[in-house]
Amino acid sequence: MYLSVTFFSYMITKQFFHIKKLKQELVTALSNSLGSRDTYTGHHSENVAKYALMIAKRIKLSKEQCDAIYIGGLLHDIGKIGVSESILKKPTRLTREEFEQIKRHPDLGFNMLKHISSVEELGVLDMVRYHHERYDGTGYPAGLKGEEIPMVARIICVADSFDAMTSTRTYRNALDLSYAKSEIFNNRGIQFDPFIADIFLEILENEGRTVLRRVPSAKFLRSFEKLG
Repeated sequence: MYLSVTFFSYMITKQFFHIKKLKQELVTALSNSLGSRDTYTGHHSENVAKYALMIAKRIKLSKEQCDAIYIGGLLHDIGKIGVSESILKKPTRLTREEFEQIKRHPDLGFNMLKHISSVEELGVLDMVRYHHERYDGTGYPAGLKGEEIPMVARIICVADSFDAMTSTRTYRNALDLSYAKSEIFNNRGIQFDPFIADIFLEILENEGRTVLRRVPSAKFLRSFEKLG
């Protein structure tokens, strides 16, 4: 009897880790598929995951919540798979019509992932759909305001904006760290949750330019595999 219970426990544990590995591989495959279309977006997603995880740890979210934030950072822009490559890689600023196409990516990403139960359970759908909402209610796609915006999406919003500012784009060079910090500070309560913004500014103050070190993809994926 003891042997059969032990064997059953072993098989359950083995199955659990098998499912966990499949989830990790699924997230990695989705993230890589986006990066293969647009190198900037692929690296951007890795950086957003890193910054968002820093915030999550600083405000002492649970390990499960930190893991979810990390995955949400990886997948927040997954909807850009449905946006024209010519728009994603355009070397000049977007026209109004092109920007309207870009604005579809949160809903596109949500619709891509909504049938994956593990993604929904982790709260990743909120990060994918609402990371472009603004604290003052003028964002998209839903025009949510303040605490109507899920906290995980408010975290991704700060991380996303910071990396966009401090990364070189096809149409401009990376902006200076001090400029990015001032933009985050000046947009507290407008674009960003003031509490989340202050937490990230505190991290930047303590860590300095080391925060900007990009994580090589291979090392990043190894660290992702250690989650959980």
